Amino acid sequence: MKPCVVISAFAFCCLAAAAPPTAVRPEIVTEDVGRFYAVYDAAGGKPSAEQLQNDYLDKGSDGLDEFAKVRRITGESIAAAIAKRPEFYVEARRCAVVMPNVKARLTAALTRLGELYPQAIFPPVTLAIGRTKPVGTANATAGVMIGLEALCALDFLNPDIEDRFVSIIAHEYVHVQQPAAQVEDADATVLEASLIEGGAEFVADLIGGSVGYSHLAAATKGREKALETEFVAEQDEAAMGSDWLYNGMGTPERPGDLGYWVGYRIAKAHYVNAEDKTAALKEIIEVRDAKALLARSGWYPGVPLD
Repeated sequence: MKPCVVISAFAFCCLAAAAPPTAVRPEIVTEDVGRFYAVYDAAGGKPSAEQLQNDYLDKGSDGLDEFAKVRRITGESIAAAIAKRPEFYVEARRCAVVMPNVKARLTAALTRLGELYPQAIFPPVTLAIGRTKPVGTANATAGVMIGLEALCALDFLNPDIEDRFVSIIAHEYVHVQQPAAQVEDADATVLEASLIEGGAEFVADLIGGSVGYSHLAAATKGREKALETEFVAEQDEAAMGSDWLYNGMGTPERPGDLGYWVGYRIAKAHYVNAEDKTAALKEIIEVRDAKALLARSGWYPGVPLD
């Protein structure tokens, strides 16, 4: 599946058995951020490629090491990014300040995930500093890895810094659990991809209190029936290259990634209408037959959902 506007595509190994919910203590690593800014400040905001490589990357956490390997982050690439977009690294400090609160809220959210979905696995979350893009990546061994400076810059997703970090990381953590998100599928339909992304949005909201793409609800208010009627007509088209997913920010009239919003609403309808909430959540996370889940969900274009 193609990466969304925020996070890169996933290629995961097989899922391991989950620990009992009472034993869940998800590790959230933030020390790399402090290490970066120690190097950054010592160099007056202009660290060399060698300083960044030797004193930051080479001394980083296992998560940062994996992030660097899979996303081609080097001392040279970070130095070039600082020279090109210095404001990213200046502004990132405002996000670094709230990381203790983010860490506490994420711990609670991911622990809640284990309570609601006992099959969950719990690799670590690593927040570090990268080269302004991509915002992050993930795999079942190293977990979720986020470039703090990149996510900090995405104010349009949610102006509340804490909510943005908690919801985006929770969304990506749900992808770690989803069988359908483990491999790229160039043939995925709009409906299939929307249920993967929208399902991650719904579970993130359920465990953390907000969705990653919070701007979409306001952008679609009053147009739910019209937009979702259009979605139904195009649900069997390829997700790649569609108007529904992986198409950037879009415009105020037609924001990008509307499939996240529709998929969220389908998942929420399924959960709200289900008598067995545990089974419904499992179906949302492990969805294998998108058409069957849609048919059982009780969703229809414009359905009111509080």
